[in-house]
Parts: sequence; C-alpha cells; structure tokens
Amino acid sequence: MCDAEFRHYFGKAKDAKRGGKDAWDVQSTGEKVAVALALNKPEWLASLGYTLAEAIDRTGPQWIALLPRVERALLDLE
Repeated sequence: MCDAEFRHYFGKAKDAKRGGKDAWDVQSTGEKVAVALALNKPEWLASLGYTLAEAIDRTGPQWIALLPRVERALLDLE
C-alpha cells in the first residue's frame, strides 16, 4: 500500500477531525466521503446524499483498505 496515499487520506481526516465540518467542506467529494467514513460521521455522508454502501463504493478499494490504519492513526491523536 502506498505511503503517499495513506498520508493524503490521513491528512484530510486529521484536518477534518481538528477543524470540524468547516475543514471538511473544502475537500473534494471523494475526500469528503472517505473522511466521513474514517471519522464515523454518518450525518456528513447523509448531507452528501450517500448511504454507507454508496460511500464505501465511492471511496474505492485502495482507500477502504487504508481505512483501519487511518482510524488507528486518528485515535493516536487523542
């Protein structure tokens, strides 16, 4: 798995975790969907009109594979 992809995904998730929805709002739609999954924010997905299944599909296999690693890294920030 590419470390650059992890750093990108983790960076976007970290920004949204720290900056809330304001930081999340400036991300691309694909980033928003993936970040909402990483932060366990179903209300953010709903605001985009995505179900959980649609969000997983939109995020794609590469970032879905990174999701547990990103979640663990976010927990380490606490």
